[in-house]
Amino acid sequence: MVNTLATLASMFQLSPHRDLLYIEFRCHGRPAHCCVIEEEKDGKPTHCCVIEEEKDDKPWYFDIKRYIEDKEYPLEASNNDKRMLRRLAPSFFLSGNILYKRNHDMVLLRCVDAREAEQILVEVHEGSFETHANGHAMARKILRMGYYWLTM
Repeated sequence: MVNTLATLASMFQLSPHRDLLYIEFRCHGRPAHCCVIEEEKDGKPTHCCVIEEEKDDKPWYFDIKRYIEDKEYPLEASNNDKRMLRRLAPSFFLSGNILYKRNHDMVLLRCVDAREAEQILVEVHEGSFETHANGHAMARKILRMGYYWLTM
């Protein structure tokens, strides 16, 4: 928390005769990118992770894959979006039609879309693995299995 506050404070330039800027921040009990909810299934509560639906029926990695294949940017991409694609592309690897992300130790993780990610979550949580662990432990197990998606 202290590091975050120091980083935010370093982003502002102050002059001696001006009021100090007000920084507002809110703490959440869990990461915003993965909300755990309870659903009733056959009268029994089950936990499931909500994965954001993909827009335009394209996977989250569509623009990265297209940039790696053809060096093409999306039509509506701003200069900042183009710079971000150029920065992200070296950490991905395209083999045939399958996109992989290079892990920190250079292990290749297969990129999956929302549908595949949901199936993987169900299999790891309730299927043959029966982990029934918290989100961080499940994410580590899925990474060890060799899969990756953006909101993991």
